[in-house]
Amino acid sequence: MGQFDTGSTGFMLLSASLVMLMTPALAFFYGGLATKRNILGIMIQSFASLGWTTVLWFAFGYSLCFSGGAGGFFGNFDKAFLHGVSLDSAYAGNGKIPEIVFIAYQMMFAIITPALITGAFTGRVTFKSYMIFLTAWQILVYYPFVHMIWGNGLLAQWGVLDFAGGIVVHATAGFAALASVFYIGARVDKNSTPNSIPLVAIGSGLLWFGWYGFNAGSELQVDKITAIAFLNTDIAASFATAAWVVIEWIREGRPKLLGLLTGSIAGLATITPCAGFVPLWASPLIGIAAGVLCYMAVQWKNRMKWDDALDVWGVHGVGGVLGTILLGVFASKLINPAVTINGLAFGESTFFFKQLITVLAASAYAFIFTYIMLALINLVVRVRVTEADEKLGLDIALHGEKAYDEGSL
Repeated sequence: MGQFDTGSTGFMLLSASLVMLMTPALAFFYGGLATKRNILGIMIQSFASLGWTTVLWFAFGYSLCFSGGAGGFFGNFDKAFLHGVSLDSAYAGNGKIPEIVFIAYQMMFAIITPALITGAFTGRVTFKSYMIFLTAWQILVYYPFVHMIWGNGLLAQWGVLDFAGGIVVHATAGFAALASVFYIGARVDKNSTPNSIPLVAIGSGLLWFGWYGFNAGSELQVDKITAIAFLNTDIAASFATAAWVVIEWIREGRPKLLGLLTGSIAGLATITPCAGFVPLWASPLIGIAAGVLCYMAVQWKNRMKWDDALDVWGVHGVGGVLGTILLGVFASKLINPAVTINGLAFGESTFFFKQLITVLAASAYAFIFTYIMLALINLVVRVRVTEADEKLGLDIALHGEKAYDEGSL
């Protein structure tokens, strides 16, 4: 351990643990939003990613993301099954933490990203098709963007920045969710109400807690940028929460807990690409923009009758795109030396247009690829459940389990 920074290593292990907690937190969040007969059907999809994505990451995921392939779309298989990774291998980015800690931390990101998508098609998808989708989406959407932006690939060399996953995580997952809504179609029962708002609150609180590991941990060491990423995250989330509640209160006459919780997640998703690159004064502006625009996106989705059951597109997709564009506005060399060109707010426009083009292209790719992939999966395995199974609920129909045994005392 002598050659490693023990403080940074300890912090990164804690951050990896916090990000891991976000996947069960997402299961609680989505489980509470689902109808009573689909609670376990949505929760198992998050927990399945926790197990299966780890297998993929160990086998070849880490290697495809972070070995070789400089300036390209993909890495290579040099580190498949963690070949050549020893106890003494340092993370090449800073030399301060063991590579095995970096592997664990990035694995937690790979686990939660496809799980985010599942909220869009809750109650409608067979488990077999979901497992195929989870595998193919990781390999052909998530891994290329991780490599291109965080693995010294094509976009990194072009100068694109994404502190903790506005493009890599939220924009890709959010637009994949929208594509899945279009492909799979609306639920048979439109009057689906959340079965447990307290469960949503537990999930939401744990997500906010875990997000400190997600964003502050993305500095990959402990320094002043870690600290500003932490505080920017909390401030933006808080302002977004307040903005959402105020708009909803004005429009609907009542402040709602579900709206407050949704607003917090919108703020967290939007600050994610910016956290370690923007000054503190920018985070309230980013938070307010998140609260307002994500609320508007959700209202528009409702008017368009897109059945994104748990608002994955409106919160994560729109939040990720908005945050990436706002990074192009507020990025500052004074905050982080990784910023080589200032944002629009400081009089430079080149970086802003790189961010804009990249996030729009990434969103379009994730949307188109997801739609085609679901159509191809459907040729092999039925994607949408039968109408009878949907009415019965996936908990009983697919898994033979009930979330609550209402018959016993």
